[in-house]
Amino acid sequence: MRLAPRRGPRSPRGLRTPRGLRSPRGLRPRLVVAFVLVAAFSALITAALTFRQARDAILDRTQNSAVHDLRLQVDSLAPNLPADPTDTDLRTFARQLDRASGSRGWHTAVSRDGGPLIGTAADVSGALRAATKSGDATFYERVEHADGPRLLIGMPVGYGDGSTRDTGKGDAGKGDAGKVGEGKGDRGKGDIGKEAEKPSGLVAYAVLSLDGERADISALITAAWAGAVPALALAVVPALFAARRVLRPVRQLRTAAEKITSGARDTRLDVVGKDELAALTGTFNTMAAALERDDAELRRMEANARRFAADVSHELRTPLAAMAAVTDALDEDARSGTLPPDTADAVLLISDETRKLTGMVEDLMEISRFDAGAAVLHLDDMSLRTVVQKTLHLRGWREPDEVVTELPEDDPRIRVDARRIDVVLANLIGNALRHGAAPVTVRATVTSEALVIDVADNGPGIPDDVLPHVFDRFYKADVARVRSEGSGLGLAIARENVRLHHGTLVAANLPGGGAVFTLTVPRTFRQEDQS
Repeated sequence: MRLAPRRGPRSPRGLRTPRGLRSPRGLRPRLVVAFVLVAAFSALITAALTFRQARDAILDRTQNSAVHDLRLQVDSLAPNLPADPTDTDLRTFARQLDRASGSRGWHTAVSRDGGPLIGTAADVSGALRAATKSGDATFYERVEHADGPRLLIGMPVGYGDGSTRDTGKGDAGKGDAGKVGEGKGDRGKGDIGKEAEKPSGLVAYAVLSLDGERADISALITAAWAGAVPALALAVVPALFAARRVLRPVRQLRTAAEKITSGARDTRLDVVGKDELAALTGTFNTMAAALERDDAELRRMEANARRFAADVSHELRTPLAAMAAVTDALDEDARSGTLPPDTADAVLLISDETRKLTGMVEDLMEISRFDAGAAVLHLDDMSLRTVVQKTLHLRGWREPDEVVTELPEDDPRIRVDARRIDVVLANLIGNALRHGAAPVTVRATVTSEALVIDVADNGPGIPDDVLPHVFDRFYKADVARVRSEGSGLGLAIARENVRLHHGTLVAANLPGGGAVFTLTVPRTFRQEDQS
Protein backbone atom coordinates (compact mmCIF):
# COMPACT_ATOMS: atom_id res chain seq x y z
CA MET A 1 0.00 0.00 0.00
CA ARG A 2 1.39 3.40 -0.97
CA LEU A 3 0.51 6.70 0.58
CA ALA A 4 -0.10 9.88 -1.39
CA PRO A 5 0.97 13.17 0.22
CA ARG A 6 -1.82 14.99 1.97
CA ARG A 7 -2.33 18.69 2.30
CA GLY A 8 -2.63 18.71 6.05
CA PRO A 9 -2.43 16.44 9.11
CA ARG A 10 -5.57 14.84 10.46
CA SER A 11 -6.97 15.43 13.89
CA PRO A 12 -7.30 12.48 16.35
CA ARG A 13 -10.82 11.80 15.02
CA GLY A 14 -9.58 11.57 11.45
CA LEU A 15 -10.60 15.07 10.38
CA ARG A 16 -8.13 17.12 8.37
CA THR A 17 -6.71 20.06 10.25
CA PRO A 18 -6.88 23.35 8.28
CA ARG A 19 -3.58 25.05 7.57
CA GLY A 20 -4.61 28.14 9.53
CA LEU A 21 -5.25 26.05 12.64
CA ARG A 22 -1.88 24.33 12.84
CA SER A 23 -0.24 24.60 16.22
CA PRO A 24 2.24 27.47 16.56
CA ARG A 25 4.42 25.03 18.47
CA GLY A 26 4.69 22.61 15.53
CA LEU A 27 7.89 21.75 13.75
CA ARG A 28 7.14 23.92 10.70
CA PRO A 29 6.92 27.24 12.63
CA ARG A 30 9.97 26.33 14.70
CA LEU A 31 12.05 25.44 11.66
CA VAL A 32 11.03 28.63 9.86
CA VAL A 33 11.77 30.76 12.92
CA ALA A 34 15.15 29.08 13.42
CA PHE A 35 16.06 29.56 9.75
CA VAL A 36 15.03 33.23 9.79
CA LEU A 37 16.90 33.83 13.05
CA VAL A 38 20.08 32.36 11.60
CA ALA A 39 19.68 34.49 8.48
CA ALA A 40 18.98 37.58 10.59
CA PHE A 41 21.97 36.95 12.83
CA SER A 42 24.25 36.44 9.81
CA ALA A 43 22.93 39.56 8.10
CA LEU A 44 23.33 41.65 11.24
CA ILE A 45 26.87 40.42 11.90
CA THR A 46 27.86 41.11 8.29
CA ALA A 47 26.22 44.54 8.35
CA ALA A 48 27.83 45.40 11.69
CA LEU A 49 31.32 44.44 10.55
CA THR A 50 30.89 46.24 7.25
CA PHE A 51 29.55 49.33 9.01
CA ARG A 52 32.40 49.38 11.51
CA GLN A 53 35.07 49.11 8.83
CA ALA A 54 33.42 51.75 6.65
CA ARG A 55 32.92 54.11 9.58
CA ASP A 56 36.52 53.79 10.71
CA ALA A 57 37.69 54.41 7.15
CA ILE A 58 35.53 57.54 6.84
CA LEU A 59 36.69 59.01 10.14
CA ASP A 60 40.34 58.12 9.62
CA ARG A 61 40.36 59.64 6.16
CA THR A 62 38.70 62.82 7.43
CA GLN A 63 41.02 63.35 10.37
CA ASN A 64 44.16 62.45 8.44
CA SER A 65 43.20 64.79 5.64
CA ALA A 66 42.30 67.57 8.08
CA VAL A 67 45.59 67.23 9.97
CA HIS A 68 47.52 67.20 6.70
CA ASP A 69 45.72 70.31 5.40
CA LEU A 70 46.22 72.15 8.67
CA ARG A 71 49.91 71.27 8.65
CA LEU A 72 50.29 72.68 5.17
CA GLN A 73 48.61 75.93 6.13
CA VAL A 74 50.57 76.28 9.36
CA ASP A 75 53.87 75.58 7.55
CA SER A 76 52.91 78.11 4.92
CA LEU A 77 51.90 80.93 7.28
CA ALA A 78 54.21 80.36 10.27
CA PRO A 79 57.34 81.86 8.59
CA ASN A 80 55.52 85.22 8.35
CA LEU A 81 55.21 85.48 12.13
CA PRO A 82 57.74 87.73 13.92
CA ALA A 83 60.10 86.18 16.43
CA ASP A 84 58.11 87.64 19.31
CA PRO A 85 54.55 87.88 17.97
CA THR A 86 51.99 90.05 19.67
CA ASP A 87 48.36 89.13 20.28
CA THR A 88 47.47 91.08 17.16
CA ASP A 89 49.94 89.01 15.15
CA LEU A 90 48.48 85.80 16.55
CA ARG A 91 44.92 86.93 15.84
CA THR A 92 45.91 87.74 12.27
CA PHE A 93 47.57 84.32 12.00
CA ALA A 94 44.36 82.65 13.22
CA ARG A 95 42.22 84.60 10.74
CA GLN A 96 44.55 83.59 7.93
CA LEU A 97 44.16 79.93 8.96
CA ASP A 98 40.35 80.34 9.03
CA ARG A 99 40.34 81.81 5.52
CA ALA A 100 42.56 78.96 4.29
CA SER A 101 40.17 76.27 5.60
CA GLY A 102 38.28 76.08 2.30
CA SER A 103 35.45 73.54 2.29
CA ARG A 104 36.40 72.18 5.69
CA GLY A 105 35.18 75.33 7.42
CA TRP A 106 37.34 74.94 10.50
CA HIS A 107 37.75 77.57 13.18
CA THR A 108 41.21 78.12 14.59
CA ALA A 109 42.85 79.68 17.60
CA VAL A 110 46.43 80.11 18.74
CA SER A 111 47.84 79.77 22.22
CA ARG A 112 51.25 80.85 23.40
CA ASP A 113 52.97 78.99 26.25
CA GLY A 114 49.65 77.52 27.42
CA GLY A 115 48.05 80.93 27.64
CA PRO A 116 44.57 81.97 26.57
CA LEU A 117 43.26 81.11 23.11
CA ILE A 118 43.37 83.81 20.49
CA GLY A 119 41.01 83.22 17.57
CA THR A 120 37.53 81.91 16.74
CA ALA A 121 37.94 78.38 18.14
CA ALA A 122 36.61 78.55 21.69
CA ASP A 123 35.60 74.93 22.36
CA VAL A 124 39.04 73.38 22.77
CA SER A 125 39.04 70.99 25.71
CA GLY A 126 41.51 71.25 28.53
CA ALA A 127 42.64 67.67 27.91
CA LEU A 128 43.75 68.49 24.39
CA ARG A 129 45.55 71.61 25.55
CA ALA A 130 47.34 69.64 28.24
CA ALA A 131 48.40 67.02 25.68
CA THR A 132 49.91 69.60 23.33
CA LYS A 133 51.66 71.55 26.09
CA SER A 134 54.95 69.77 25.46
CA GLY A 135 54.88 71.08 21.87
CA ASP A 136 56.48 68.01 20.26
CA ALA A 137 53.54 66.31 18.50
CA THR A 138 50.14 66.90 16.95
CA PHE A 139 47.11 65.62 18.81
CA TYR A 140 43.47 65.33 17.80
CA GLU A 141 40.27 64.66 19.69
CA ARG A 142 36.73 63.78 18.55
CA VAL A 143 34.01 65.09 20.84
CA GLU A 144 30.24 65.36 20.82
CA HIS A 145 29.08 68.97 20.80
CA ALA A 146 25.59 70.41 21.19
CA ASP A 147 25.65 71.24 17.48
CA GLY A 148 27.01 67.86 16.45
CA PRO A 149 30.28 65.92 16.47
CA ARG A 150 33.50 67.90 16.27
CA LEU A 151 37.12 67.13 15.45
CA LEU A 152 39.64 69.08 17.54
CA ILE A 153 43.26 69.32 16.38
CA GLY A 154 46.17 70.67 18.40
CA MET A 155 49.32 71.34 16.33
CA PRO A 156 52.57 72.91 17.70
CA VAL A 157 54.02 75.73 15.58
CA GLY A 158 57.79 75.76 15.11
CA TYR A 159 59.93 78.28 13.29
CA GLY A 160 63.44 79.41 13.12
CA ASP A 161 65.44 81.33 10.58
CA GLY A 162 62.30 81.62 8.55
CA SER A 163 61.87 77.88 7.96
CA THR A 164 60.57 74.71 9.53
CA ARG A 165 61.57 71.13 8.88
CA ASP A 166 59.00 68.31 8.68
CA THR A 167 60.42 65.05 9.96
CA GLY A 168 57.15 63.05 9.98
CA LYS A 169 55.12 61.25 7.37
CA GLY A 170 52.17 63.59 7.40
CA ASP A 171 49.69 61.02 8.96
CA ALA A 172 47.64 61.72 12.03
CA GLY A 173 47.42 58.99 14.62
CA LYS A 174 44.41 56.72 14.53
CA GLY A 175 42.09 57.09 17.47
CA ASP A 176 38.97 55.10 18.32
CA ALA A 177 36.69 55.94 15.44
CA GLY A 178 33.70 54.49 17.23
CA LYS A 179 33.30 57.46 19.53
CA VAL A 180 31.87 59.95 17.06
CA GLY A 181 28.27 60.72 17.89
CA GLU A 182 28.31 58.88 21.25
CA GLY A 183 29.01 61.88 23.42
CA LYS A 184 32.48 60.71 24.43
CA GLY A 185 35.81 62.27 23.50
CA ASP A 186 38.60 60.45 21.74
CA ARG A 187 42.15 61.68 21.64
CA GLY A 188 45.00 60.42 19.48
CA LYS A 189 48.62 61.28 18.92
CA GLY A 190 49.77 62.00 15.41
CA ASP A 191 52.87 60.74 13.66
CA ILE A 192 53.83 64.23 12.58
CA GLY A 193 56.94 65.41 14.29
CA LYS A 194 58.15 68.99 14.00
CA GLU A 195 61.72 69.59 14.90
CA ALA A 196 62.06 73.34 15.05
CA GLU A 197 65.44 74.86 15.11
CA LYS A 198 63.98 77.15 17.71
CA PRO A 199 60.75 76.23 19.62
CA SER A 200 58.15 78.93 19.27
CA GLY A 201 55.90 77.94 22.18
CA LEU A 202 52.87 78.41 19.93
CA VAL A 203 50.11 75.85 19.42
CA ALA A 204 47.50 76.17 16.71
CA TYR A 205 44.10 74.65 17.44
CA ALA A 206 41.45 73.85 14.82
CA VAL A 207 37.83 72.85 15.39
CA LEU A 208 35.92 71.44 12.43
CA SER A 209 32.48 69.86 12.16
CA LEU A 210 31.94 66.14 11.42
CA ASP A 211 28.30 66.54 10.42
CA GLY A 212 29.03 65.41 6.87
CA GLU A 213 30.80 62.32 8.10
CA ARG A 214 27.96 61.54 10.50
CA ALA A 215 25.53 61.89 7.62
CA ASP A 216 27.63 59.40 5.65
CA ILE A 217 27.62 57.02 8.60
CA SER A 218 23.82 57.41 8.98
CA ALA A 219 23.50 56.61 5.29
CA LEU A 220 25.53 53.44 5.92
CA ILE A 221 23.17 52.43 8.70
CA THR A 222 20.16 53.09 6.52
CA ALA A 223 21.70 51.08 3.71
CA ALA A 224 22.46 48.23 6.11
CA TRP A 225 18.84 48.13 7.29
CA ALA A 226 17.59 48.48 3.73
CA GLY A 227 19.62 45.42 2.79
CA ALA A 228 18.88 43.39 5.92
CA VAL A 229 15.08 43.71 5.90
CA PRO A 230 14.60 42.34 2.35
CA ALA A 231 17.13 39.63 3.11
CA LEU A 232 15.07 38.55 6.14
CA ALA A 233 11.87 38.65 4.10
CA LEU A 234 13.46 36.56 1.35
CA ALA A 235 14.84 34.13 3.95
CA VAL A 236 11.28 33.02 4.72
CA VAL A 237 10.95 31.46 1.25
CA PRO A 238 13.89 29.02 1.53
CA ALA A 239 12.89 28.46 5.17
CA LEU A 240 9.42 27.32 4.12
CA PHE A 241 10.89 25.19 1.36
CA ALA A 242 13.39 23.55 3.71
CA ALA A 243 10.72 22.99 6.37
CA ARG A 244 8.50 21.37 3.77
CA ARG A 245 11.26 19.07 2.60
CA VAL A 246 11.99 18.03 6.18
CA LEU A 247 8.41 17.71 7.40
CA ARG A 248 6.91 15.89 4.41
CA PRO A 249 8.46 12.52 5.40
CA VAL A 250 7.48 13.16 9.01
CA ARG A 251 3.86 13.81 8.03
CA GLN A 252 3.85 10.69 5.89
CA LEU A 253 5.20 8.67 8.81
CA ARG A 254 2.46 10.06 11.03
CA THR A 255 -0.21 9.22 8.46
CA ALA A 256 1.16 5.73 8.04
CA ALA A 257 1.25 5.21 11.81
CA GLU A 258 -2.40 6.31 12.03
CA LYS A 259 -3.36 3.86 9.30
CA ILE A 260 -1.55 1.02 11.05
CA THR A 261 -3.27 1.96 14.31
CA SER A 262 -6.65 1.83 12.57
CA GLY A 263 -5.90 -1.68 11.30
CA ALA A 264 -4.20 -1.22 7.90
CA ARG A 265 -1.20 -3.36 8.73
CA ASP A 266 -0.05 -3.48 5.09
CA THR A 267 0.78 0.25 5.05
CA ARG A 268 4.23 1.02 3.63
CA LEU A 269 6.11 4.17 2.58
CA ASP A 270 8.35 4.85 -0.41
CA VAL A 271 11.98 5.43 0.60
CA VAL A 272 13.28 8.56 -1.16
CA GLY A 273 16.88 9.70 -0.78
CA LYS A 274 19.71 8.48 1.41
CA ASP A 275 19.55 10.83 4.39
CA GLU A 276 18.49 10.15 7.98
CA LEU A 277 14.79 10.58 7.18
CA ALA A 278 15.09 8.00 4.42
CA ALA A 279 16.74 5.61 6.87
CA LEU A 280 13.92 6.29 9.35
CA THR A 281 11.35 5.53 6.65
CA GLY A 282 13.10 2.25 5.86
CA THR A 283 13.13 1.31 9.54
CA PHE A 284 9.42 2.14 9.73
CA ASN A 285 8.68 -0.16 6.81
CA THR A 286 10.66 -2.95 8.46
CA MET A 287 8.76 -2.43 11.71
CA ALA A 288 5.42 -2.37 9.89
CA ALA A 289 6.25 -5.63 8.10
CA ALA A 290 7.23 -7.31 11.38
CA LEU A 291 4.09 -5.97 13.03
CA GLU A 292 1.94 -7.28 10.18
CA ARG A 293 3.49 -10.74 10.47
CA ASP A 294 3.08 -10.85 14.25
CA ASP A 295 -0.48 -9.56 14.04
CA ALA A 296 -1.40 -12.16 11.46
CA GLU A 297 0.14 -14.92 13.57
CA LEU A 298 -1.64 -13.73 16.72
CA ARG A 299 -4.95 -13.51 14.89
CA ARG A 300 -4.45 -16.99 13.49
CA MET A 301 -3.65 -18.41 16.91
CA GLU A 302 -6.58 -16.60 18.50
CA ALA A 303 -8.96 -17.81 15.81
CA ASN A 304 -7.68 -21.37 16.25
CA ALA A 305 -8.16 -21.16 20.00
CA ARG A 306 -11.70 -19.85 19.65
CA ARG A 307 -12.58 -22.41 17.03
CA PHE A 308 -11.11 -25.17 19.19
CA ALA A 309 -13.15 -24.09 22.21
CA ALA A 310 -16.30 -23.82 20.11
CA ASP A 311 -15.73 -27.18 18.46
CA VAL A 312 -15.00 -28.93 21.74
CA SER A 313 -18.02 -27.36 23.40
CA HIS A 314 -20.24 -28.34 20.50
CA GLU A 315 -18.95 -31.90 20.47
CA LEU A 316 -19.46 -32.22 24.23
CA ARG A 317 -23.07 -31.08 24.20
CA THR A 318 -24.50 -34.36 22.86
CA PRO A 319 -22.73 -36.75 25.26
CA LEU A 320 -23.32 -34.38 28.14
CA ALA A 321 -27.01 -34.26 27.36
CA ALA A 322 -27.10 -38.06 27.45
CA MET A 323 -25.12 -38.15 30.68
CA ALA A 324 -27.40 -35.56 32.25
CA ALA A 325 -30.48 -37.64 31.36
CA VAL A 326 -28.93 -40.78 32.87
CA THR A 327 -27.74 -39.01 36.01
CA ASP A 328 -31.19 -37.47 36.52
CA ALA A 329 -32.70 -40.96 36.51
CA LEU A 330 -30.04 -42.28 38.83
CA ASP A 331 -30.56 -39.28 41.13
CA GLU A 332 -34.12 -40.38 41.75
CA ASP A 333 -32.98 -43.90 42.65
CA ALA A 334 -30.21 -42.57 44.89
CA ARG A 335 -32.57 -40.28 46.78
CA SER A 336 -35.31 -42.97 47.06
CA GLY A 337 -32.95 -45.34 48.83
CA THR A 338 -33.08 -48.13 46.27
CA LEU A 339 -29.32 -47.98 45.79
CA PRO A 340 -26.68 -48.94 48.31
CA PRO A 341 -25.34 -45.92 50.28
CA ASP A 342 -21.89 -45.93 48.63
CA THR A 343 -23.41 -46.22 45.19
CA ALA A 344 -25.92 -43.46 45.96
CA ASP A 345 -23.14 -41.08 47.04
CA ALA A 346 -21.17 -41.82 43.90
CA VAL A 347 -24.23 -41.24 41.72
CA LEU A 348 -24.98 -37.89 43.40
CA LEU A 349 -21.35 -36.78 42.96
CA ILE A 350 -21.35 -37.74 39.28
CA SER A 351 -24.68 -35.98 38.79
CA ASP A 352 -23.40 -32.78 40.40
CA GLU A 353 -20.20 -32.78 38.37
CA THR A 354 -22.13 -33.47 35.18
CA ARG A 355 -24.33 -30.44 35.80
CA LYS A 356 -21.25 -28.29 36.40
CA LEU A 357 -19.62 -29.55 33.22
CA THR A 358 -22.83 -28.92 31.29
CA GLY A 359 -22.95 -25.36 32.62
CA MET A 360 -19.32 -24.73 31.67
CA VAL A 361 -19.89 -26.03 28.15
CA GLU A 362 -22.92 -23.77 27.77
CA ASP A 363 -20.85 -20.80 29.00
CA LEU A 364 -18.06 -21.64 26.55
CA MET A 365 -20.57 -21.82 23.73
CA GLU A 366 -21.96 -18.42 24.75
CA ILE A 367 -18.48 -16.86 24.91
CA SER A 368 -17.62 -18.29 21.50
CA ARG A 369 -20.75 -16.64 20.08
CA PHE A 370 -19.67 -13.28 21.55
CA ASP A 371 -16.16 -13.67 20.14
CA ALA A 372 -17.50 -14.59 16.72
CA GLY A 373 -19.94 -11.65 16.72
CA ALA A 374 -22.85 -14.05 16.35
CA ALA A 375 -24.68 -12.98 19.51
CA VAL A 376 -27.85 -11.00 18.72
CA LEU A 377 -30.48 -9.22 20.78
CA HIS A 378 -34.18 -9.91 20.82
CA LEU A 379 -35.59 -6.71 22.25
CA ASP A 380 -39.03 -6.45 23.78
CA ASP A 381 -40.94 -3.98 25.94
CA MET A 382 -41.04 -5.43 29.43
CA SER A 383 -42.05 -4.32 32.90
CA LEU A 384 -39.01 -3.70 35.06
CA ARG A 385 -40.63 -5.42 38.04
CA THR A 386 -41.48 -8.45 35.93
CA VAL A 387 -37.88 -8.83 34.73
CA VAL A 388 -36.45 -8.67 38.26
CA GLN A 389 -39.09 -10.85 39.93
CA LYS A 390 -38.81 -13.52 37.24
CA THR A 391 -35.06 -13.80 37.89
CA LEU A 392 -35.65 -14.27 41.63
CA HIS A 393 -38.48 -16.82 41.22
CA LEU A 394 -36.61 -18.98 38.69
CA ARG A 395 -33.65 -19.34 41.12
CA GLY A 396 -35.77 -19.69 44.24
CA TRP A 397 -34.27 -16.67 46.01
CA ARG A 398 -36.50 -15.54 48.83
CA GLU A 399 -37.48 -11.98 49.72
CA PRO A 400 -36.49 -10.36 51.98
CA ASP A 401 -34.29 -13.02 53.59
CA GLU A 402 -31.91 -13.42 50.66
CA VAL A 403 -32.75 -10.55 48.32
CA VAL A 404 -34.23 -7.09 48.97
CA THR A 405 -35.62 -5.24 45.94
CA GLU A 406 -36.03 -1.47 45.70
CA LEU A 407 -37.91 -0.79 42.47
CA PRO A 408 -39.76 2.30 41.20
CA GLU A 409 -43.40 2.35 42.27
CA ASP A 410 -44.68 3.29 38.83
CA ASP A 411 -43.09 0.10 37.38
CA PRO A 412 -41.70 1.65 34.15
CA ARG A 413 -41.43 -0.21 30.87
CA ILE A 414 -37.97 -1.03 29.53
CA ARG A 415 -36.91 -2.24 26.09
CA VAL A 416 -34.33 -4.98 26.59
CA ASP A 417 -33.53 -8.58 25.77
CA ALA A 418 -35.18 -10.15 28.82
CA ARG A 419 -33.21 -13.41 28.57
CA ARG A 420 -29.86 -11.65 28.55
CA ILE A 421 -30.78 -9.24 31.36
CA ASP A 422 -31.94 -12.29 33.35
CA VAL A 423 -28.51 -13.89 32.82
CA VAL A 424 -26.81 -10.69 34.02
CA LEU A 425 -28.97 -10.30 37.15
CA ALA A 426 -28.77 -14.00 38.00
CA ASN A 427 -24.99 -13.92 37.79
CA LEU A 428 -24.63 -10.74 39.88
CA ILE A 429 -27.09 -11.83 42.58
CA GLY A 430 -25.71 -15.37 42.69
CA ASN A 431 -22.13 -14.09 43.12
CA ALA A 432 -23.26 -11.69 45.84
CA LEU A 433 -24.95 -14.51 47.78
CA ARG A 434 -22.03 -16.88 47.20
CA HIS A 435 -19.09 -14.57 47.96
CA GLY A 436 -20.77 -11.81 49.98
CA ALA A 437 -23.46 -11.91 52.64
CA ALA A 438 -27.25 -11.81 52.55
CA PRO A 439 -29.41 -9.93 52.10
CA VAL A 440 -28.47 -8.72 48.64
CA THR A 441 -30.03 -5.41 47.65
CA VAL A 442 -31.27 -4.91 44.09
CA ARG A 443 -31.95 -1.22 43.56
CA ALA A 444 -33.24 0.09 40.21
CA THR A 445 -33.75 3.63 38.96
CA VAL A 446 -35.08 4.67 35.58
CA THR A 447 -34.56 8.05 33.93
CA SER A 448 -35.38 9.35 30.50
CA GLU A 449 -31.84 8.44 29.39
CA ALA A 450 -30.94 5.16 31.10
CA LEU A 451 -31.87 2.21 33.25
CA VAL A 452 -29.54 1.80 36.25
CA ILE A 453 -29.55 -1.31 38.47
CA ASP A 454 -27.30 -1.66 41.51
CA VAL A 455 -26.65 -5.09 43.06
CA ALA A 456 -24.99 -4.72 46.48
CA ASP A 457 -24.15 -7.24 49.18
CA ASN A 458 -23.18 -7.05 52.86
CA GLY A 459 -19.96 -9.03 52.60
CA PRO A 460 -16.32 -7.97 53.08
CA GLY A 461 -16.08 -6.47 49.59
CA ILE A 462 -13.65 -7.18 46.76
CA PRO A 463 -9.89 -6.87 47.46
CA ASP A 464 -8.30 -3.90 45.76
CA ASP A 465 -5.89 -6.07 43.76
CA VAL A 466 -8.75 -8.25 42.54
CA LEU A 467 -11.17 -5.44 41.62
CA PRO A 468 -9.60 -4.61 38.21
CA HIS A 469 -9.79 -8.28 37.14
CA VAL A 470 -13.27 -9.36 38.24
CA PHE A 471 -14.52 -9.41 34.64
CA ASP A 472 -11.53 -11.35 33.26
CA ARG A 473 -12.21 -14.83 31.95
CA PHE A 474 -11.24 -17.68 34.29
CA TYR A 475 -9.65 -15.22 36.75
CA LYS A 476 -9.14 -16.64 40.24
CA ALA A 477 -8.50 -14.34 43.16
CA ASP A 478 -6.89 -17.20 45.08
CA VAL A 479 -4.24 -18.96 43.00
CA ALA A 480 -4.39 -21.93 45.36
CA ARG A 481 -8.09 -22.43 44.56
CA VAL A 482 -7.99 -24.90 41.69
CA ARG A 483 -11.76 -25.49 41.61
CA SER A 484 -14.70 -23.16 41.75
CA GLU A 485 -18.43 -23.63 41.90
CA GLY A 486 -18.89 -21.77 38.63
CA SER A 487 -17.16 -21.84 35.27
CA GLY A 488 -15.20 -18.62 35.84
CA LEU A 489 -16.98 -17.06 32.88
CA GLY A 490 -20.11 -15.71 34.55
CA LEU A 491 -19.03 -12.08 35.00
CA ALA A 492 -17.37 -12.02 31.58
CA ILE A 493 -20.63 -13.23 29.98
CA ALA A 494 -22.61 -10.70 32.02
CA ARG A 495 -20.45 -7.85 30.78
CA GLU A 496 -20.72 -9.01 27.15
CA ASN A 497 -24.52 -9.14 27.48
CA VAL A 498 -24.53 -5.58 28.82
CA ARG A 499 -22.25 -4.43 25.99
CA LEU A 500 -24.76 -5.84 23.49
CA HIS A 501 -27.24 -3.35 24.99
CA HIS A 502 -24.63 -0.58 24.54
CA GLY A 503 -24.43 -0.36 28.32
CA THR A 504 -21.79 -0.64 31.00
CA LEU A 505 -21.17 -2.91 33.96
CA VAL A 506 -18.75 -1.78 36.66
CA ALA A 507 -17.69 -3.14 40.05
CA ALA A 508 -16.82 -1.18 43.18
CA ASN A 509 -16.72 -1.42 46.97
CA LEU A 510 -19.17 0.38 49.22
CA PRO A 511 -17.74 2.78 51.83
CA GLY A 512 -19.33 0.81 54.68
CA GLY A 513 -18.30 -2.59 53.35
CA GLY A 514 -19.62 -4.90 50.69
CA ALA A 515 -19.36 -4.95 46.91
CA VAL A 516 -21.69 -3.26 44.45
CA PHE A 517 -22.12 -3.95 40.71
CA THR A 518 -23.75 -1.19 38.68
CA LEU A 519 -25.56 -2.05 35.45
CA THR A 520 -26.38 0.88 33.13
CA VAL A 521 -28.35 0.47 29.91
CA PRO A 522 -29.40 3.42 27.72
CA ARG A 523 -33.17 3.64 27.21
CA THR A 524 -32.70 5.14 23.74
CA PHE A 525 -31.03 1.92 22.49
CA ARG A 526 -32.59 0.55 19.29
CA GLN A 527 -32.29 -2.80 17.58
CA GLU A 528 -30.54 -1.24 14.56
CA ASP A 529 -27.80 0.18 16.83
CA GLN A 530 -26.24 -3.27 17.21
CA SER A 531 -22.74 -3.59 15.81
